[in-house]
Amino acid sequence: MNDSKWTWRFVCLISIAATLIFIVGFGYAVKDIVYPQGDAPLTALPQKTGAPDEEVTGILKVVAIGDSLAKGTGDNTGSGFVKRAVEGMSEGDQEVNLLGNLGINGLTTLGLQNELNEEGVKYTLRQANTILVSIGGNDLFRGAGIVQSNSNTSSPTSDEPSAPTDELTSKELLAALPEASKRLEEALLKIAEINPEAKIYFLGLYNPFGDIPELRVPGNQAVTVWNNAAMDIINTHSNMTLVPTFDLFHNHLEKYLSTDHFHPNGDGYQRIADRIIQAVH
Repeated sequence: MNDSKWTWRFVCLISIAATLIFIVGFGYAVKDIVYPQGDAPLTALPQKTGAPDEEVTGILKVVAIGDSLAKGTGDNTGSGFVKRAVEGMSEGDQEVNLLGNLGINGLTTLGLQNELNEEGVKYTLRQANTILVSIGGNDLFRGAGIVQSNSNTSSPTSDEPSAPTDELTSKELLAALPEASKRLEEALLKIAEINPEAKIYFLGLYNPFGDIPELRVPGNQAVTVWNNAAMDIINTHSNMTLVPTFDLFHNHLEKYLSTDHFHPNGDGYQRIADRIIQAVH
């Protein structure tokens, strides 16, 4: 009889202990559901998935190549349209890096073709995703004898206009365009071949002599033909864009040209830079 009494007491104690263990376990389970905990505290977890800097920020890596306009000749600050455009595109959250300015005073389409064969130039272009190109003014105006170029290509006044001695016709200005436009196409295709992923922005020409009676009509006609030829090339390539400049200077030459009457001044370069910023964005 006593043995049976102690047996029941032992069973009761086991039941109570099991019940307590169940209650404690259930409590921990509820806590994990309501207040889940991982391997690290929530404050240490990343707020968003990481990604390469270029994908997140869309960094623009800019290289300029071409003639004295790319170099910035005529701008007293030395900025030209290149630095001004980079500064403008850098506003806000956009990060822009200028990798290099390869502009050379007096450069023609033939000179650009030769430059694109240089390994250092090709290396620089391959690092960019935004390439600014200015070329053609020397082919057009220097070829017709309007602009003279001395041998000092680093001088800011290496391109200087000379007054026409005879009445100039559009035929004389247009004479150099077929070969020059062919070289332009080859140069643009070469740039695209060197860096197939980059966006190429080509500056159209303006007529810096539109206020000179002898040069107004032939100059406007020649510049129009050149810009149209460039547009025909660019229209067939999705990574190329023409940035027009003719309207920026037409009837405003006294405000936007430097004293050499050929290159833009600071305000003129700013107008070009603003147009580039619009094209890029």
